[in-house]
Order: sequence, then structure tokens, then C-alpha cells
Amino acid sequence: MRSYIALLAPVLAAANPIGIVGNGDTPSPDSISIISASASGNGCPQGTVTTDLAANRQVITFGFDAFQVYTGPGTTPSDKSKNCQLHLNLKYPGGFQFAIVESTYHGYAQLETGVTGTFYSTYYFSQDAAATTTTRTSIDGGGLWADGQVYTKQDQVPTASIIWSPCGASGILNVNNRIALTSSNTTASGQISDDDATVAFTQQVHVSWQPCK
Repeated sequence: MRSYIALLAPVLAAANPIGIVGNGDTPSPDSISIISASASGNGCPQGTVTTDLAANRQVITFGFDAFQVYTGPGTTPSDKSKNCQLHLNLKYPGGFQFAIVESTYHGYAQLETGVTGTFYSTYYFSQDAAATTTTRTSIDGGGLWADGQVYTKQDQVPTASIIWSPCGASGILNVNNRIALTSSNTTASGQISDDDATVAFTQQVHVSWQPCK
């Protein structure tokens, strides 16, 4: 991950702040706070993830040292797909629910012609694990991707697929991220990584509010 910090900095600096969807009758953006966070999965084994929780407890950044996939000569099937699930224990105003509408990720990809990298993100709350929404972003290799490029993944969750937090004053939001590589050329090589994931309820993530039903 450290080798890509210099490349990621311009991308992060260029990101536009994102506001909150709602009106004057809804809670203020600073009503959501992150109580604790963790990560699990074969893409983020113990000792390979760093977390940085801001003092206001509204922004947390995960850094990944092992969330990388590879394909090409000499690789194994297990090299081609990894997942890392983020678990956020959240506190928010009683009597309201919120929903994730948009979120952003950054990483690095180097894909030769014939290799496709796909990034999946599935969102759900632990209190209602059956209600999920999944976004998918793919990169086809070749061209500028053959030499390696930083990517920005921005999820746009369709309104019909929005999931709501449980009513109450707390909930656990899970984001299951998976990176997978496929190839139509057995001699082509490729790699893709998720270098960082920032969850910022006042900037990087859109939320919508509604009264509890």
C-alpha cells in the first residue's frame, strides 16, 4: 500500500466534498458517529489493516496492505479473488433511520489486454442481514490500464435498492468488498488492489434520513 501513497494523494485531494440529503426536519449530519470499527476477510488478514478514526468520530479511514489480487502465469485460483468486509458500529438519533446512497474507494490497477478486474461492494445492516444492496464496477485491461493506473470507485446506489438502518439509536453497518480478476488470455497478467477505504458521513458518503416507521 505504501508504494501507492504518492499516486493516491492527488486523487484524494481532487475529491469533492459530498453533502447530506435531507431537509430541515431531519437530524444534522454530525448526528451519526462511529463507535468502533473492524475488518475481516481473506483480503484483510489480521495485522494487514490500519484504521484512523477522526476525533469527531465521523470519518474513518482503513488502509490495506494485503487487499490485492493477481492473475497470469504462475498464479493460483485463490490469487484471483479476495474479499474484505468492513464492520462499522454506529450511533445515531433515536426515532430516525438513515440510508447509504453513495460512497467512494481508491486503489490501483495494472491490467493487460484480456484481463478484467471487477470490484463488488455489498451493503447491509447486521440487524437485517437479508436486506442488501450490491454495486459492481469493472475495468477492462489494455490501453492505459496496461501500464498501471490509480482508480476511483464511486458507488451510486439506486433509490429502489436503498437499505435503511434499524430503528433505535445504534446499528452495525457492514460493507463487504470483493475484488476479482478474470482473463480471456492465459498469458496475460494483471493485478488490482483496494488501497484505502474512507467512510466519512459528512463528506465521502451520502445519507438520506426518514422517520422510523
